Amino acid sequence: MAKSSARPADEIEETVNRYADTLYRICLTQLRNPADAEDAVQTVFLKLLQKRPAFESEAHEKAWLIRVAVNACRDVQRQKTRHPETELDETLPAEAQATGSPVLEALGQVPEPFRIVLTLYYVEGYSVAEIAPIIGKTKSAVKMRLQKGRRLLEEIYRRENME
Repeated sequence: MAKSSARPADEIEETVNRYADTLYRICLTQLRNPADAEDAVQTVFLKLLQKRPAFESEAHEKAWLIRVAVNACRDVQRQKTRHPETELDETLPAEAQATGSPVLEALGQVPEPFRIVLTLYYVEGYSVAEIAPIIGKTKSAVKMRLQKGRRLLEEIYRRENME
């Protein structure tokens, strides 16, 4: 397991610069809200500062950050379920579009267990073997989620583009 070590400010800044965009894309596809995605990414880097883990490799570091991001997204979703937000007055300006792509919009409607696997595989380019430990499932479970996720994504995409 990761051991604790001091992380100089330059190293933290380099890590933020290297992974912020990737983590934001993952969080945005999970949460479908830019502000919530930004908050989740901020939470990830805060945990990195608090825990100060030592990583075996760059791949280990990236996998740890993604795992923390997925958990942060689940925490945000759990919080919203427990404490639903009330709608603001319709006269207020509408929130900016989270995505411009119809495929990404459809991906946002796929249930979370399938959405994270699809995002890691297709958007971030991870292999099935790399995704399995990140989400804590077997390779066969990842393959099944990819298969079902593709089907769900196609159904949602077709339904939205037929209307």
